[in-house]
Amino acid sequence: MEFNNTHSIYLQIAEYVCDQIQLKQWLPGEKVLSVRELAVKLEVNPNTVMRSYEYLQSQQIIYTKRGLGYFVAEDAVQRVTEARKEHFLQEELPQFFRKIYLLNIELDELKDRFDTFKSNM
Repeated sequence: MEFNNTHSIYLQIAEYVCDQIQLKQWLPGEKVLSVRELAVKLEVNPNTVMRSYEYLQSQQIIYTKRGLGYFVAEDAVQRVTEARKEHFLQEELPQFFRKIYLLNIELDELKDRFDTFKSNM
């Protein structure tokens, strides 16, 4: 995994876990990789993964079964999608609007490009 310097590593790991959940690589009710397994896979300190898991648990995206490990919450996909959507609308969209305004890009052009993007998915 390529980490960037703009966000904390534990949050980037949490994003990775959320990606796995949204992509249905990790299914609701399914056991997730242990702290040690994910640390080895991502080549990070297990304490960093533990911090990520604690954060995701506080967001009710994963939960722990004592002695068994961490599991994906039944409504994890919905929770991740809602949280990411809210973040996008509050943080990223205003910056996007500012750029299209400064670049004088019309909404029709964006719509055409978005339609092309969707047809290629």
